[in-house]
Amino acid sequence: MEKQEYTITLYTENSIGMIGRISTIFSRRKINIESLNTSPSEVEGIHRFTIVISESEEVVRKLCRQIEKQVEVLKAYYNTNDELVWQEQALYKVPADVIAEKAYVERLLRQYGASAVVIRNDYIVFETAGHREEIDRLTAELTKYNLIEFVRGARIAIIKESAGFHKKLKEFEQQEPSPDVVENEFLDQQDRVFTM
Repeated sequence: MEKQEYTITLYTENSIGMIGRISTIFSRRKINIESLNTSPSEVEGIHRFTIVISESEEVVRKLCRQIEKQVEVLKAYYNTNDELVWQEQALYKVPADVIAEKAYVERLLRQYGASAVVIRNDYIVFETAGHREEIDRLTAELTKYNLIEFVRGARIAIIKESAGFHKKLKEFEQQEPSPDVVENEFLDQQDRVFTM
């Protein structure tokens, strides 16, 4: 099976140790995580992980099923780049004198939509967002002009054909309990123990 880049989106409860437990699932299978971002989601108390890997679809499908077995993981999705709107952010520290002397560098930064974040006498910090290839091209160009420092953030992504996890969660909450649900007198009314 041919490998390609996939973005895995996980919705989890906000609990201590989730990053470690999730990364262990990848490391046990010897799968390299190319990018990992975690942040709050649109639902209070639910966090969203965005993980980029290069694997075959079969491996990614099995991996998502395995991740969903974690108690705190609510849902795992995987998508190709074409199915997502995605960006990566980058910061560049460039000597101030290069910007002042080289009009080309200023045009280059404008071309890539970079904006100044910090301006000092000795250096200027620019930020930009885009696809990895665009950031790589800008980095290569700025390296020619004494790029002092560079850092790239992890991918953030939104699934194009998704109504959002919030809607799915609301639909789930409105469903009638299945016959496999066992009420437990020691749990709150909203909490249920699911039997398999």
